Amino acid sequence: MASTPQFSDAIEAQHRRVDADEWANIYVVGDVHGCLDELDALLARLDPGDDELVVFVGDLIRKGPDNGGVVRRVREMPNLVTIRGNNEEKVIRGEKDPDGLDDSDVEWMRSLPVAISWEGALVVHGGVDPRKPLSEHSVDDLQNTRSLVPGGSYDPPYWFEEYEGPERVFFGHTVLDSAVHREYAVGLDTGCVYGGKLTAIDCSRDALISVDLGRTVQSRKDSKIVIPPRATTEE
Repeated sequence: MASTPQFSDAIEAQHRRVDADEWANIYVVGDVHGCLDELDALLARLDPGDDELVVFVGDLIRKGPDNGGVVRRVREMPNLVTIRGNNEEKVIRGEKDPDGLDDSDVEWMRSLPVAISWEGALVVHGGVDPRKPLSEHSVDDLQNTRSLVPGGSYDPPYWFEEYEGPERVFFGHTVLDSAVHREYAVGLDTGCVYGGKLTAIDCSRDALISVDLGRTVQSRKDSKIVIPPRATTEE
C-alpha cells in the first residue's frame, strides 16, 4: 500500500489531505508568478472537467504582471487548489508588498495549507530534506528546500537528486531549464515568468504538459536556472 506522509502536529494543521478516488484525474501545476495569460492558456490546454482536480505548487504571485488576476482565477474555480509558497509567505508576513491583491486575497493566502497530499503523493513548494523525517520538517523547510549544501542555494546536490521516497513529491521553487520527472520527484517550475514555460503534469498519464507564450517578464541569471540531470520530453 502507498504511504501517507506523517508531519509534526504544527505542519499537520497546515496540511490538506485529498482523496484521489473522489477525482477522475489530478493535475499539478508549476509556479505561475502572476502570469495570468500563461495560466489561462494552460487551463485551456488541460481543459479540466468539474470532476478533475488542479493543484498548484504555490508562488501564484509576485514578479509577474497580474497577481490579483491569478489569485482570483484560482479562488473562483472550486476544483483549483493551491498551497502557499515562499512568495505568498513573504506577503503574509509583510516582507513584500501585496501588489494587485486586496485584503481578502491576503487573508485567503493566509488560510492556505503548506502541503497537499493524496495516497503516495505529496505537493510542497520547495521540497523535502531526505536527511530527516517529514515529522522534523518546518514550514520553512517545505517552502524553501533546494540545495543540500549549507548556504548553497543553487549549488548541487539538490534535494531531489538524493530523495528516494516513499512519497512522490511534486514541487516548484527551483527554476528549471526543463522539468524534473523522476520516480519520486517531479519539479514543475520551468521559469514561466523568466521566459520559460508554464508546466503541469497529468497524474493519470504521468505526462508533462506545457505552454509557452514566448514572453519574458523578468530576466534571470543563468546561474539561477538549474539544468536537471535528465531532461524529459513535454507534450
